[in-house]
Amino acid sequence: MRKAEARELIKQAYAAWDAEEWQRAADLYEQVLAHFPDEEKSAVWWYDAALAHKFLRNWEKAYDLGREAAARAPRGEGDPAFWNLGIAATVRRDWATARDAWDGFGIGLPGGEGEINGRFGNACVRLDTDGEREVVWIERLCPTRGRVVNVPLVGGRRYGEIVLHDGEPKGERIVDGTTYPVFDELLLFEASDLPTLEVTVNAADSADLEALLGLFAGSGYGAEPTSGAKLLCACCSEGTHHQGRGVRAGAQLVSLAAPEDEARNLLERWAGEALLGRSWSGLSAVG
Repeated sequence: MRKAEARELIKQAYAAWDAEEWQRAADLYEQVLAHFPDEEKSAVWWYDAALAHKFLRNWEKAYDLGREAAARAPRGEGDPAFWNLGIAATVRRDWATARDAWDGFGIGLPGGEGEINGRFGNACVRLDTDGEREVVWIERLCPTRGRVVNVPLVGGRRYGEIVLHDGEPKGERIVDGTTYPVFDELLLFEASDLPTLEVTVNAADSADLEALLGLFAGSGYGAEPTSGAKLLCACCSEGTHHQGRGVRAGAQLVSLAAPEDEARNLLERWAGEALLGRSWSGLSAVG
């Protein structure tokens, strides 16, 4: 391939990219890279080809091309080639490559080998299940994985599942003056076996409901008052939103994540801890 032909193919790749024709763009980049893997601009072409395959959720190609892109990127300077490789390596559960990619990006990881299960703070993830979307809270285990700590209300998703998310925030949530990023889900990394239940509870005071939520959380389960859910359109969901932590008293529906027998025992315990003002009814499975 002559360089003039390569320049024309790259021009076509740029046009395909602008049109979001990811497969065509990647194919054109790869045609050029097969002949010119180490030109001055080749690092950018490797990166774009890998990124196109990430958009396509073709993780094998994103991984293979991402390794080439990262090999040509400066380490420790936040180069996105390392981030995309970290995502693709995590999908493959290639923890050695993922750890090296995060290090190449400039992120300090806890020591050790194998799967990364650190404490990277809290964030939100926009779950997407066949077009049903919901923003939930996660505890981040690594730069691209987090454990869901809400009881999801749509899409049949579950408390405790681990999701893999993108690196670019699409919105933010502000709670008590602290800002948390909202990431888009890329895939369900590990399912949860905790079923989702619903129950109607009557709490005389907001502290009574807080006690119920704390009781489930302390037992490793989830409880989510559906009265606290806020529905947003897709565009608004990607903006900045302030959220409060308060819950209200009164009769309301609560979503639970726990085995049914355990949920029943915890509800009985909660109701029995107060002489008046706490009751529940209608415990049932969802879906």
